[in-house]
Amino acid sequence: MPIEMPIGPALPALVVDRSSPVPLYFQLAQHLERAIDQGQLPPDTMLANEIQLAGQLGLSRPTVRRAMQYLVDKGLLVRRRGVGTRVVQPRVRRPLQLTSLHDDLLAGGRLPRTRVLSNVVEPAKPDIAQVLALPSGTPVISLVRLRSADGRPIARLTNHLLGDLPDARSLTTQALEQHGLYALLRAAGVVLHAAHQSIGARPATLAEARLLDETKGAALLTMSRLTFDERGRAVEYGTHVYVASRYSFELSLLNG
Repeated sequence: MPIEMPIGPALPALVVDRSSPVPLYFQLAQHLERAIDQGQLPPDTMLANEIQLAGQLGLSRPTVRRAMQYLVDKGLLVRRRGVGTRVVQPRVRRPLQLTSLHDDLLAGGRLPRTRVLSNVVEPAKPDIAQVLALPSGTPVISLVRLRSADGRPIARLTNHLLGDLPDARSLTTQALEQHGLYALLRAAGVVLHAAHQSIGARPATLAEARLLDETKGAALLTMSRLTFDERGRAVEYGTHVYVASRYSFELSLLNG
C-alpha cells in the first residue's frame, strides 16, 4: 500500500509503495529527478545527508545511498567529501529525432543562444563531396556555430549543405543566430525526410576546450548526421561535438 512521506518543505511528499515491484531506491530517485526537472530543486540546492534523509523517509541508508548514486551517475547530483550533495545544472537531454538542437532546447524550456563562427560558400573538399555524393569542388554552404543553453556553451555544430538548395540565401548569419537550421530549411521549402546518424565520444582538443569552456581532454559526445530530402538526395551533413557533462542523447526502444 502506498505510504506518503514528507521529504522537506520545498518538495511534495514522496509516495512510497512497498508492495510495488519497483525498488524503493528507484522510487526515491524518480521523485527527486522530477523535482529537479520541475525546478523544485534548483541548481546548487544542498540535500540533506543520507542519514538525515533515511531518518526522514523511514528508508534504510543503503536505499537512500543507492538513489543518490543513481542521480550522481545521471549527472543530476554531485558529491563532494566534507561538503555534501548538491543539485547541478541538469544536462540537455535530447531525443534521437530529426530535429534541431535549437528547437529541442526551446521545447525543453531552455534558453538557446547561437554564435555563428563561420558561414561561407566554398568548394566541397573531397571527403565532404563524397559524403554528399557531389563532384569534388562543387559549391557547398559551410557553417560552424557555437550553441549555448542558459548562458553556458554546450556544442560546436559544423554543417555542410548543398549550395543549390531552395532559397539558400535565407541562411544568413542573423537568421542562424535566431532560428534553428532545420526550421530555416523547412521554411525555404526543403523537405527533410530521413537521416543516418552516428554517435561516439572522444576527449576535447585544446581549441575545443577553450571554445566550450572545458578543460583539455574533457569528455565530448560526437554526432555525425547525413540528412536526406523526400527524393532521397543527401542535402546536409553535420559533424557536431557536445560537452558530455551538460548534454546527453535519449533513445526510446519499442518491442516489435
